[in-house]
Amino acid sequence: MKIIISPAKKMNIDTDTLACRSVPVFLDETTELLTWMKNLTFAQAKELWKCNDKIAEQNYRRFQEMDLERNLTPAVIAYEGIQYQYMAPAVFGGAQTDYIQEHLRILSGFYGVLKPFDGVVPYRLEMQAKASEAGDLYKFWGDKLYREVTGKGQKAADGQPEHPDHKGSLIVNLASKEYSKCVEKYLAPADRYLTIVFGELADGKVKQKGTLAKMARGEMVRYLAEHEVEGPEGIKGFDRLGYCFDEAFSNEREYVFLKKEQPTDGETV
Repeated sequence: MKIIISPAKKMNIDTDTLACRSVPVFLDETTELLTWMKNLTFAQAKELWKCNDKIAEQNYRRFQEMDLERNLTPAVIAYEGIQYQYMAPAVFGGAQTDYIQEHLRILSGFYGVLKPFDGVVPYRLEMQAKASEAGDLYKFWGDKLYREVTGKGQKAADGQPEHPDHKGSLIVNLASKEYSKCVEKYLAPADRYLTIVFGELADGKVKQKGTLAKMARGEMVRYLAEHEVEGPEGIKGFDRLGYCFDEAFSNEREYVFLKKEQPTDGETV
């Protein structure tokens, strides 16, 4: 079972809290993207990022000075988004850190696929950016992210050549659409792709709110790690932030967790 999540725009450097355990598998491709980014003018980079001058200046300088092998931060604490705050990996125990290193994969426009304890540097490059000489990043990465997540077609250095009769994989999708489609597009018939939805009922339909969903995705990763969940059934027990699995709205491809109704004045829970 592999769990996929999105990166976050905001990143930090923290070389002390946790140690890096591995290097990104697609470092050659990342180096290629870095070379391309360094050749952009400031105006071109700002247009690519679609951000204000302050953010553009910070990230333009980062790329010009970037060293992919020094001052590395484990990916899972390098990102500062809401999902990562609620995951709170810095306070995981040993079993939980081992679990996420084995099961969790962070999809990235710059690094491709990251294990939680791969060493990274801060960058700004979203998957939907029209970047690289190959066109956009979806074309640049092609099916590499899917193949890495599922273990199909590992690099030769891994000593695990692809087998044509490779069994289907279970992928638990906690990523945004921008990133999940990098994997979803290449699914094989034997794969099981399970998207987790955190929502509320409105007029009989499930509505998902961005910030609340990000919070719940982080809590879900924490829950899976703390319970060392290895299959779909174990996911259903998640009951944090007021969410509860709803059988009626769920199916084999999508597990829906609905937020419980808050009690009104005078009611007890």
